[in-house]
Amino acid sequence: MTQLEHIEAIEKRLWSAADTLRANSNYASNEYFLPVMGLVFLRHAYSRFLLVKDDIVAGLPTRGGVTPALSKEHFAEKSAIFLAPNAQFDYLVSLSDSEDRARAIIDAMESIEKDYKSLEGSLPKSEYQELDNEVLGQLLRSLNPDELKKVSGDVFGRIYEYFLTQFADQKAHDGGEFFTPI
Repeated sequence: MTQLEHIEAIEKRLWSAADTLRANSNYASNEYFLPVMGLVFLRHAYSRFLLVKDDIVAGLPTRGGVTPALSKEHFAEKSAIFLAPNAQFDYLVSLSDSEDRARAIIDAMESIEKDYKSLEGSLPKSEYQELDNEVLGQLLRSLNPDELKKVSGDVFGRIYEYFLTQFADQKAHDGGEFFTPI
């Protein structure tokens, strides 16, 4: 299987998982769009964070045995977003069913917006309160398969575009009607 075929297979599996959860949660695609795309954004940011983190740590100077803490400036130099521990995708995936995943995701989004003023007010937040905690857990896990950790390139850019296309197609078919532009 080529890299492209592998990525296309991942896209389809991720979409199938997200769509199955939507179908089982009684949410319309327009209600599910922002929460799913917000989590795809977080997953992409986390992937990029992990990709550059080791390089950043290796390049940090040590003075008197003390290494400075990681900062958003370090990540900006590598075209990545700094993620506080509570905004990292693995943290969100690790939350148990007894923990409030919606609140944790909102906190993660707010943390990013606080560090990156250009994103302030643009990330989905309140939409997560509308989703069942178990559905959020399943959605987080479905966006975090091990195979995603092994692919290279802008796989999340492709996944994001694929999801946008699928949501657009689904929206056109909502309610059993298909809308064709005149």
